[in-house]
Amino acid sequence: MPPAHPFDDDALHEECGVFGVGGVADAANFVALGLHALQHRGQEAGGIVSHDAEHGFNSARRFGYVRDNFTKQSLMDTLPGPLAIGHVRYSTSGSKGNTQIRDVQPFFGEFSAGGAAIAHNGNIVNANALRRELIERGSIFQSNSDSECIIHLMARSLQRRVPERMQDALRRVEGAFSIVAMTRTKLIGVRDPLGVRPLVLGRLGEGWVLSSETCALDIIGAEFVREVEPGEMVIVENDVLTSHRPFAPRKPRFCVFEHVYFSRPDSILGGRSVYETRRQIGVELAREAPVEADLVCPVPDSGTPAAIGFSQESGIPYAMGIIRNQYMGRTFIEPTEQIRNMGVRLKLNVNRALIRGKRVVLVDDSVVRGTTSIKIREMILDAGAAEVHFRIASPPTAWPCFYGVDTPDRDKLLAASMSEAEMRDHLGVDSLRFISLDGLYRAVGEAGGRDAESPQYCDACFSGDYPIEPSDRIEQGFELKTAAE
Repeated sequence: MPPAHPFDDDALHEECGVFGVGGVADAANFVALGLHALQHRGQEAGGIVSHDAEHGFNSARRFGYVRDNFTKQSLMDTLPGPLAIGHVRYSTSGSKGNTQIRDVQPFFGEFSAGGAAIAHNGNIVNANALRRELIERGSIFQSNSDSECIIHLMARSLQRRVPERMQDALRRVEGAFSIVAMTRTKLIGVRDPLGVRPLVLGRLGEGWVLSSETCALDIIGAEFVREVEPGEMVIVENDVLTSHRPFAPRKPRFCVFEHVYFSRPDSILGGRSVYETRRQIGVELAREAPVEADLVCPVPDSGTPAAIGFSQESGIPYAMGIIRNQYMGRTFIEPTEQIRNMGVRLKLNVNRALIRGKRVVLVDDSVVRGTTSIKIREMILDAGAAEVHFRIASPPTAWPCFYGVDTPDRDKLLAASMSEAEMRDHLGVDSLRFISLDGLYRAVGEAGGRDAESPQYCDACFSGDYPIEPSDRIEQGFELKTAAE
């Protein structure tokens, strides 16, 4: 694989998206379109598994973008049938980025009750312990993915039918999972009891669709029906959908960062427009952290809705002070250290005529390591800005996520070791303000803010309040938040 973009390590990233279609001719073609709409959730690799009565199960897994692989007729012809699921995977950094084709989902297993394929969005926090146990009992793993544990647990289940085997397996799993799976005749969707990661249900003619986000339903002309509820398993067979509750009920803790950054702005989450939520975050920011300035500029593209909201609430004019190069992909060749050091300038460029002499408010979605923020500040000042003020559309990211988001270790997170004032000085800006946790909760529709005793969302990356204990990481030495923190 080509190297990652030079500042990809200064952001939070989803690790995957899932999509499935049942009861529609040439289902894999619709899955390919759905994965294309979910490409923002994973750019490293993608895979599709389909089934038809004549050819059985067929699989294709490829590195790279969906558009570069699953638009080729010769490839799609190998994936016939009315039932198919797919997966896109994010390219993580460091050793985790050394993905082999065997790590690319969906995974497939042949059981006594028949074959089954599975695509997983999320992260299993007890995967290391499960893997050790399974290997000791004779399981042979083919990949480095935590998701493969589910297949092996299914294989060891004493249940006869695949859905019951899956229920057995998932009751052993700790962590976050939104899963799309298939057998020879069934399309299956399931969310973990807390509903940390998203999964929605749609209708396509007489067929059914499962997707990480509603925007992928739109691209194939499917009608949004509802979200798969936390702790729910839905099974589609012969165009009939049934709902099951295999887990003990718990209060949901959906990932609040899906609203801030991960999901596409044209998706719907919890009945709310993602775009409108992000615009409202900007409104709350303007109320909490006003500033005298001449322009409000987004850091493209994720900061745009919040910047619009900030401008509307503050009355400061909105302007595209930074222009994004739409053709700068993750596979841009970087032949020399000099080119690599250009970093942000390869992707973003300042609108100098607009910025010169102005007091500028830059609105971004988050500050992780801070390296990108420093480079953007330098670009704005080089263009002649009089002042640079950062407004961040999320609270300080001070804790790593263990539920399916690629985040740096805690000692690499700027907010883990610095106060807001110290971060302002480190970034070298005139002012720096983050939205408060209560402000973020108000923006997502919780008028009373965050319930400290029983939070409505998973916000562990901001608060250190982990709703599922990350047992594998604790075993490796990770320390949870103390009462003093």
